[in-house]
Amino acid sequence: MQKNEQPKRKHDLIIEDRKVLKATGVADVEGFDGTKVFAMLDGTAFTVGGKGLKVIGFSAESGELRIEGEIDSVNYVADISRRAGIFARIFR
Repeated sequence: MQKNEQPKRKHDLIIEDRKVLKATGVADVEGFDGTKVFAMLDGTAFTVGGKGLKVIGFSAESGELRIEGEIDSVNYVADISRRAGIFARIFR
């Protein structure tokens, strides 16, 4: 790790009965609609797919995110340099 780099935050995902997702270590929520939530971690991103998805709570300070709805998938996006293209495709 270089001097100017901050350590990456640890993150956890907990999915309860495919109805509630609780995440820690989230840096930002880039966007969401009823079928996708796009969130940023330190150095990577993830999407949550499903139906009737709602962001119930998000705190940038604590890094906690809570999503409710019918959760079908969670996908990590390792190359965030392509983030703009991915974000545009998700929310077309």
